[in-house]
Amino acid sequence: MVLEVMAAQPASQIVEEAAKEAEKSAGLVRQTLDELLNWMISKSGSVIIAVLVIVIGLRLVNWLMKAMRHSFERSKMENSVAGFLLSVIRVIGYVLVFLTAATVVGFEVTSFVTILGTASLSIGLALQGALSNLAGGVLILMLKPFQVGDYILENNKGNEGSVVSIDIFYTRLRTHDNKIVVIPNGILADNSLVNLTDERKRKVEIKISIAYNSDIKKVKELVYGILDADERILSEEPKDVFIDSFDDSGMTLGIRGWVQTEDFWPVTWDLREKVKVAFDENGVEIPYNRLEVDVLKQ
Repeated sequence: MVLEVMAAQPASQIVEEAAKEAEKSAGLVRQTLDELLNWMISKSGSVIIAVLVIVIGLRLVNWLMKAMRHSFERSKMENSVAGFLLSVIRVIGYVLVFLTAATVVGFEVTSFVTILGTASLSIGLALQGALSNLAGGVLILMLKPFQVGDYILENNKGNEGSVVSIDIFYTRLRTHDNKIVVIPNGILADNSLVNLTDERKRKVEIKISIAYNSDIKKVKELVYGILDADERILSEEPKDVFIDSFDDSGMTLGIRGWVQTEDFWPVTWDLREKVKVAFDENGVEIPYNRLEVDVLKQ
């Protein structure tokens, strides 16, 4: 049908209508260019200022990045968290520079900021768990409650082991039986934990029961002799042997001494064995619960 109508029109009329459409389009283009030129002329001062704001702002951001990088290097911050923080600072700096330049020119940035805030809120809610782990990783790497190689005990699930790695989202522990435990950093940052190897020295403490008829002075002499003979027990630190409690079947003897952190478990195990052997050799009784049964004969 369209072809028939076009065929019915004279060729000169078709050419004339095409020329009018082309002239109309050219007029719109000229009008748009004129309006743009007029806007640029009217805003020439603001545009120049905006360009200066961008140039100076980018230079300031780069200077700030160098200063922060040197600061992170001096504080011996982990490379992973330093790189993450520098990237965040760079993005925030660039956004502020271009928003400032747009404001100088006259653009309304309120709507853009509102949309950006709404989008950030939605993304934050969707990635709440990941962001919590991310924030926890940054805090751990900055505050350093523990480091790679430390032996820690986290009080949320009772996991413990030597720290193998600290990543942005997760921390990995190696247990005493060579298992790898992966713990989200958000859990470690929000709960208490015990660092068992952060200090150079630790106190060994064991408790053992003795009978009520035991000679306390003799028992103390035996135990102090064991403590003095072990070179791993620090001589400059106090050593204590005392009655800790009175129980149903005997007395509980407390024994304390200070050792280097790496000697804590070997000394603990050896001390228990040596005390048991010494008590057996010297007739010191270690009581245990007994059940006496009387058989009545009829």
